[in-house]
Amino acid sequence: MSNSKVQITAIILVLSFFAFFALAPFFFMLISSFKPGDQIIKNGISASIDFDIMSLQNYKTLFTERSGIYLHWYKNSVLITTIQTAVAVFLSSWVGYGLAVYEFKGKNLIFVLVLVLMMVPIEILILPLYKLSITLKIIDSYAGVILPFIVPPVAVFFFRQFAVGLPTELIDAARIDGASEFAIFFKIMMPLMKPAYGAMIILQAMFSWNAFVWPLIVLRSNENFTLPIGLASLITPYGNSYDMLFSGAVISVVPIIILFMFKQNSFISGLTVGGVKG
Repeated sequence: MSNSKVQITAIILVLSFFAFFALAPFFFMLISSFKPGDQIIKNGISASIDFDIMSLQNYKTLFTERSGIYLHWYKNSVLITTIQTAVAVFLSSWVGYGLAVYEFKGKNLIFVLVLVLMMVPIEILILPLYKLSITLKIIDSYAGVILPFIVPPVAVFFFRQFAVGLPTELIDAARIDGASEFAIFFKIMMPLMKPAYGAMIILQAMFSWNAFVWPLIVLRSNENFTLPIGLASLITPYGNSYDMLFSGAVISVVPIIILFMFKQNSFISGLTVGGVKG
């Protein structure tokens, strides 16, 4: 066996090892979602498959218990994730493109501020963001969850690094032909940034879908909860709804899996090309 085949085999084995440990918790959760809640409490979370006690009752309970509150949580997460991802990716690409292509006073200072914001923990920003949300009267609303993170610094940095490698000759040629700056961006540069858009759509969607701390602070009513908050509310000192918790957690990962399946090529190429150009 040649050295290249040995290396490939070793890489496959190592990646399979890590993949097993990454997927094992989800497999345990999937098996537990078909078991009654009292069995989970009695025997704990395990990978044992017992068809005598396993059924779809947990999923039926999920959509009928508490007047179908799970569907409200699901709708809230889908709407917030869709809006926040679309707007954040679009605005971040504008900012990143501007920092990469144009020369203006204060450009380097803005980029440094972007880097600083990337290093600031969200916990430090919670209090000022909360006070600002109260002033703007956006508490317990979609706007309260979306607006504070409408232009994420990580996305700005990513698009800036990607746009640095774009051919400026195309921009100069378009300007000579009389194209406006908006036309250059939308018709020429945006198609070239398609891999970056694909990668950042997945990353931003995952961030929005899994967000917990800030939505927990800004959302008040049970009907406005997102999925992470709603599922967390099922665990209380007065009783735990494991039936809904595990089945709800399984269904909650479906949108992200579907999104990744459609965007995985752009995701991989976007991260690879962006990393090389950066």
